[in-house]
Amino acid sequence: RRKLRSEVAAAFPTLSTEQLAELVPNKEELNVIKIHCHKGEAITVYMNHRNPILFEVEKVLYPTVYTLWVYPDLLPAFATWPPVLQKLAGGADLMLPGVVVPPSGLPPVRRGTLCAVTLLGNRAPVAVGVATMSTEEMLAAGMKGKGFAVLHTHLDHLWEYGDKSSPPTLAPLVTDPAAKESAGGEEELQGKEPGSSCSPEPQQHVDLRDLSLKDRDTCAELLGKEELHENRAAEPGEDASTGGQQEAEDSRTPQEQMDALFNQCFFHALKCKVKKSDLPLLTSTFLGSHMVSCCPAGKQLDIKKSSYKKFSKFLQCMQHQRILQVKELSKGVESIVDVDWKHPDIKAFAVPEGFSSASAAQESRSEDREQVYHAPEIIPLYGVSTKMIPLFQESGHRKGSILSSSEVRNVIINYVKSNELVDETNKNFVKVNAILCDCLLDKSEQDEISHLKWDELLSRCLERLQPLHQVTFPGQEPVVRKGNIEPIDISIAQRSSNKKVTVIKNLELYGLDPQSVANTLQQKVQASATISPAPGAKDRVQVQIQGNQIHHLAKMLLEEYQLPRKYIQGLEKAPKLGRKK
Repeated sequence: RRKLRSEVAAAFPTLSTEQLAELVPNKEELNVIKIHCHKGEAITVYMNHRNPILFEVEKVLYPTVYTLWVYPDLLPAFATWPPVLQKLAGGADLMLPGVVVPPSGLPPVRRGTLCAVTLLGNRAPVAVGVATMSTEEMLAAGMKGKGFAVLHTHLDHLWEYGDKSSPPTLAPLVTDPAAKESAGGEEELQGKEPGSSCSPEPQQHVDLRDLSLKDRDTCAELLGKEELHENRAAEPGEDASTGGQQEAEDSRTPQEQMDALFNQCFFHALKCKVKKSDLPLLTSTFLGSHMVSCCPAGKQLDIKKSSYKKFSKFLQCMQHQRILQVKELSKGVESIVDVDWKHPDIKAFAVPEGFSSASAAQESRSEDREQVYHAPEIIPLYGVSTKMIPLFQESGHRKGSILSSSEVRNVIINYVKSNELVDETNKNFVKVNAILCDCLLDKSEQDEISHLKWDELLSRCLERLQPLHQVTFPGQEPVVRKGNIEPIDISIAQRSSNKKVTVIKNLELYGLDPQSVANTLQQKVQASATISPAPGAKDRVQVQIQGNQIHHLAKMLLEEYQLPRKYIQGLEKAPKLGRKK
């Protein structure tokens, strides 16, 4: 470890003693692994905090992007346009036409100098490379040809060894008014530089991106596009405090403005309103309660007007960037189960003026109380099973067809009438033919029953169809699930010292946030309430509150939440009211 620290100090003399001790700590765990690149060369990688911090090629140390995000000024940096990152991640070297020349000039470097590559408007490096010519030679060549042999980039396999976080947003050290002028010509240069950077010259150096980028999947490409999109959407937002905000907004399409608004409210809500104790948090609650309250005055969140179209797709993009984790606790009901509050994007987000963490938390709590819960619409459905196909095929239905109870009734009536099965002497009875016999009667009944009443005929048919149910939450598309919906299960359990507790399960199926229900109950009955994983039910939780609280729970579920009694199981276990003996 001492040898490594001395080598790092020699390779990067600008690091202070404190920074050196932080990069190569004395007591913390430091792992060393060896990997092989596409060409077969062995690479030594040093890992700290589960992130690669340095890599060594032919006894030369290089920093990773994770290290450069902490020490962005460690290497001389050259800026390029955001779309060029995709080319670099795809295996290209950085060509000089893709390098942005600032009015203050390029940093002075010699041939072979290790350099960082940044994106315009953000000081956080996204690539590490070696200069193939000096600064003077670059200018003398008219900024044409290959400028940097790229060794490692954001999104390559070496980056994937870490926590896969995204580059933080770091403002330039000096605000250069001429940067806006160069930004005006971005579109013109974008059309030129990808073509040049797509045609890299033969590489003589070790290319770590060969480890991964030959077989890069579409997910990483999607991530790259999402990050670029987010960066573009965030840039005008960063200038919100300046007088040019209106001009920046006007230059964007309404869709881009809505995307930027969703990004702003998303990071604002995670930074100021959501706590670890709130997890798991229903995505509908996160949007309707937390994000909406972060929306600036005079603006309104509308996912349909964004490029995402669905909130689930927006969260999926954020999940790709490892900001949070979303799980489907039950079909059609998604919850946020984990948030990386140490993510650079969350840490770098600045709360807009007019908001404060304390006031935001206060508003969040008041909105939680004021938010009105709307019970989902639940409709029982039936699927055609294999045994019932002969009875339903005449009406054009096949195996797996989904019908409502009224549609099943119409199919049965039409079948009976078309086959003239109504009993002529008593029209309340239906004659059982061969198909009805095979579909609706047990083997022991087939020789005994020749007629069935209409009601019994329909009930037998419904019993032999596959049970399904459709759940429609307010503002969401209907979701069809197999089986009958499980009721909210309320039970009384015995704990140590003969103490009783009330246990509530399956709240998620009805769009209820277990944490919110626990908090409400705790305030109403002044008793301790906790949340724990529900035994036997994957990715579900149960609420547990001290004492027999079924009376209070019944009032809340039936009167406040307006849930039908048939979907609540265990209300009969409420304590009987009367004098204590």
